[in-house]
Amino acid sequence: MTARVRMAENGAQLVSRLEGRQSLRDIEPSIFPVDGGPGQGDVVEFHGLEGTGKTETLYHLITRCIMPVQSGGLEVAVVFVDTDYHFDMLRFVSVLEGRLAEDSKEGDGPENEPEERVRSCLCRLSVVHCNSSVQLLLTLQYLENTFSSQPSLGLLIIDSISSFYWVDRFNGGESTVCQEANLRKCAELLDRLRRNYGIVIFATTHAIMRNYGSDPGVSEVPGSSSSSSRRWRSADSVTDFDKPYLCKAWQRIVTHRMLFTKSHVLKDSKQVFSTACTSIMTKGVKRCLFHVMEDGIKFVCDK
Repeated sequence: MTARVRMAENGAQLVSRLEGRQSLRDIEPSIFPVDGGPGQGDVVEFHGLEGTGKTETLYHLITRCIMPVQSGGLEVAVVFVDTDYHFDMLRFVSVLEGRLAEDSKEGDGPENEPEERVRSCLCRLSVVHCNSSVQLLLTLQYLENTFSSQPSLGLLIIDSISSFYWVDRFNGGESTVCQEANLRKCAELLDRLRRNYGIVIFATTHAIMRNYGSDPGVSEVPGSSSSSSRRWRSADSVTDFDKPYLCKAWQRIVTHRMLFTKSHVLKDSKQVFSTACTSIMTKGVKRCLFHVMEDGIKFVCDK
């Protein structure tokens, strides 16, 4: 069916559809570099150990997307693919209600009933669950028709794209090609989705311990030539937990990488989390500190 949709679409329709995608470059200036936010077709990897604030940051960004423009949002529809079964709808609604209440206090938002405003925002969010890499691949294939027919859909989130890493390694035996087969197909399909439909992709990856002999301060994407390699420069030094480890097909399409850490030092009796965002389009690192509060994340500073 997807092939028939593409065959029936002419050039004018393609341009019209792509121009209908809302830009996400200003989704959160506190996190992304100036003029370096995710544009159409960009892929952002959220990397870190469990409990470092990745999912909470996703809640914050989703809220920004699905809120109406008059309330400071982008009014963009989002598809959330939950492979870890960590998506907490009650927690997310609490964050959304907090943002909407904050907007109401400022007097800029519409005067609708709170429940009606929440319901209106949630209509722009779709949550899908996957429990294997095969199911993830089939889900992405199904979603292609959705993206091709709904220009309001601007963001695809996968939490986490590395969930089935160890299962696939076990099932693939000693062959690296077999171990990475499903994820490679997913990455190739995601590459097609972002190029053909201008979709922005956010995906989290779990940090695991790997042994590398390369420069500890720079992580080079495997599979790229030395003359055109993409290098991810961290804020301080990259540990083995921070190194990319997924298949080359995935690493080739990543345009932004965010490293999440949790500080052992409290600030104002609150746990401090940090991100360091790098992009292949901009130089330097965008650092950010934040707390996780009852109504979502609160930024401590913006460097």
